[in-house]
Amino acid sequence: MSAKTEGITPNASRLLWAGFMAILAAGVGFAIRGGIFDNWAHEFGFTAAQLGDIGGAGFNGFCFGIIVGGIIVDKIGYGKLVALAFVLHVLSAIVTFQASTPENAYNWLKWGMFLFAYANGTLEAVANPLVATIYPKNRTHFLNILHASWPAGMILGTALGWWLDDKLQLSWKVQLALYLIPTAIYGIMFMGQKFPKSEAAEKGASLGNMFKDVGILGALVACSLLALFFGNFLQLFGLSGDAAKNAGYLVGGLLVILVGVITRFSMGSVLLFVLFITHALIGSVELGTDGWIQFITGSLFTPEDGKYLFLWTSAIMFSLRFCAHWIENTLKLSPIGLLLLCSIIAFIGLQMASSMSTLTMAFIALGIYAVGKTFFWPTMLAVASDRFPRSGAVAISIMGGIGMLSVGTVGGPGLGYCKDRFAGEALKEKDAALFEEYKAAKPSTFLNIDSTSAFGLDGKKLSDAKEAKEKTEPQKTVVAADQASDRKTLKFDSYIPATMAAIYLLILLYFKSIGGYKVLKLEEQGS
Repeated sequence: MSAKTEGITPNASRLLWAGFMAILAAGVGFAIRGGIFDNWAHEFGFTAAQLGDIGGAGFNGFCFGIIVGGIIVDKIGYGKLVALAFVLHVLSAIVTFQASTPENAYNWLKWGMFLFAYANGTLEAVANPLVATIYPKNRTHFLNILHASWPAGMILGTALGWWLDDKLQLSWKVQLALYLIPTAIYGIMFMGQKFPKSEAAEKGASLGNMFKDVGILGALVACSLLALFFGNFLQLFGLSGDAAKNAGYLVGGLLVILVGVITRFSMGSVLLFVLFITHALIGSVELGTDGWIQFITGSLFTPEDGKYLFLWTSAIMFSLRFCAHWIENTLKLSPIGLLLLCSIIAFIGLQMASSMSTLTMAFIALGIYAVGKTFFWPTMLAVASDRFPRSGAVAISIMGGIGMLSVGTVGGPGLGYCKDRFAGEALKEKDAALFEEYKAAKPSTFLNIDSTSAFGLDGKKLSDAKEAKEKTEPQKTVVAADQASDRKTLKFDSYIPATMAAIYLLILLYFKSIGGYKVLKLEEQGS
């Protein structure tokens, strides 16, 4: 076994695969929960907005789990957080199963989703720095292996849900309980294991010192997204849009000041600041697109085709994440070079997807896109860990939180806004009178900015037009406008990885100017 593939502890392989199983449990549960939204809508009469709110609790819980866990894990140790995540995973099932009537279901399901996601975030706050610590000589390879578990879990969860729900028509509670199987397995695999400490924790770095590379610049990225989150969250408690927005900015500003105080107002690393911004883009183009792609492809083709395409892209991600080391060596790429190449491939794939008209073309285009997005998330974590050892678990956990916050506050809603806007514009251009008949009751906005206001199409009327077996000419026109918006949204989405490619090129040139990319030791970081 080469030095690069050996862990620094005798139980390195056991810990790696325990982390793999933990994230797989998260992927299985996430996919099954997403697949039973229609069951909840039918049984409890939820609106799309209520389902979206329940689903949003999944992103929010993850963000808080990974950020809070990442801040404290080097101080309290990995084992205590694993135990907490295990308890929360079991508790989330118990809470979710309390949903039994239309009157109580919304709150039980939402809090069950939040607890489930908080457990997932906590596990990533453990698994990411743990694998980065035990495999310091080849973090890109092993973090990609660790995160192959997410698409594996999505494949298992989607396939099981499809079979148990659509074919066997079992209760949604039976389906959901299946994620407790990998939960029990990761609990057993972690049980009794000795956990190493990160280089920063081993040398007794203070929390303020770990935050130094994040600094005010890094805090501005994370806290801007937190401000958006709190601005939306506080509206649930009756605050008006402007009041909630201002309160969110206040919370974000106070958090930036807090980071400034604990770091003695360190500005932080410019490189880490750029990496944080780029990871926000990754969250939007990877998870944000994944959140819409099955819906979009189901609209362009059939819902069943959408499921097949989602499984196809997930299978590609799962397979390729075991090959990061081989690809880097074969193509002589640094982690930044790999990210640059992937950004270009993802751009090409989404551009091709924006004009797909046959299922064969869809498999090709989305397959190329899947190849591109495969290495984004874990390789970014590896870069942050390679270049900022002083930060311990802090930097990579905040990076993961930024990616998820970006999905929930910018990426997912942004793609939905684009789809609404483009559909309304396409129908209005084709037939203004028909647009007035089919337009939504309320306009869509992006980030609650009034100047972005645009009318999409009424969801129920659009659904009726799609499901009509013998469509009238007006219905055909409406469906065509919706499909045009799907393609235009994918084209717009492609500009995100194009922007990322430009950023990675600049970072690559920066590393070339300082002698190339290399993994830093704690003593090499400087003050």
